[in-house]
Amino acid sequence: MPSLDDLKKRIKSVKSTQKITKAMKMVAAAKLRKAQENAEKGRPYSQKMQNIILNLTKSINDPSNAPKLLVGTGDDKTYLCVVLTADRGLCGGFNSNICKLAKAKFKKILSEEKNLKIITVGSKGLDQIKREYGKYIIKKFSFKDKKQISFNEADIIGKEIINLFYQKEFDKCLLFYNNFKNVITQIPQSQQIIPAEIISESKSDNNNLYEFEPDEDEILEDLLPKNISTQIFKAFLENAASEQGSRMTAMDNATRNAGDLVDKLTINYNRSRQASITKELIEIISGAESL
Repeated sequence: MPSLDDLKKRIKSVKSTQKITKAMKMVAAAKLRKAQENAEKGRPYSQKMQNIILNLTKSINDPSNAPKLLVGTGDDKTYLCVVLTADRGLCGGFNSNICKLAKAKFKKILSEEKNLKIITVGSKGLDQIKREYGKYIIKKFSFKDKKQISFNEADIIGKEIINLFYQKEFDKCLLFYNNFKNVITQIPQSQQIIPAEIISESKSDNNNLYEFEPDEDEILEDLLPKNISTQIFKAFLENAASEQGSRMTAMDNATRNAGDLVDKLTINYNRSRQASITKELIEIISGAESL
């Protein structure tokens, strides 16, 4: 059984940890508000970009002349998977959930005897993926020195993906990230960005109302590379909000758990102290009786 001094030190240590987790929770809550606003502002722009590409795609008369970024190589033998995670931990299952979804996709791709290539963004994702799929990683990105991810970082990754595509390194590109829903819920997502995954809406079949100048093919040639960087930046914004939400929840749970542990340790300390006092009293009474 631990001594009174050991219990005292343990209680002091847990209380110090509780102060740290409480402070981290407050910092995450402050950062979450701004990150959530940025994510919500980025969604309409990303959706509008997809709608524009949808309208342009409907107007193309000859699909064989469409840009390769839109229609792909016509094959699906090689997959490039881009896994976006954080560079910091202590955020619950945020990184693990993304990697879990990505690994499930990796397993499926390899089981179908197709080629797999991986790009990791964030050190935490790299740490988890390299244990099992290290030989498939072709590129690593980390922006831990950046206080906030901007469009420039998304554009760097976008250009790298496009260069690999034109070098015929892959046929399809998938993006893995966490979609922010609320503080408690962040949903891991898999999005195909090459060839462009266009979800048509049955309500908007109004392509005849648009006239394009220059031709649709020329507009798409310029717009599609920007769309890839835009989708990656949207994923960054969603990840930033999800990370802070997950960290806030994790630190709140840690603070409450530390409080419960302090209560249990205090009860044990009081019991041990009472037992010690009782033992001393018995020894004093026994000594007095012997005299």
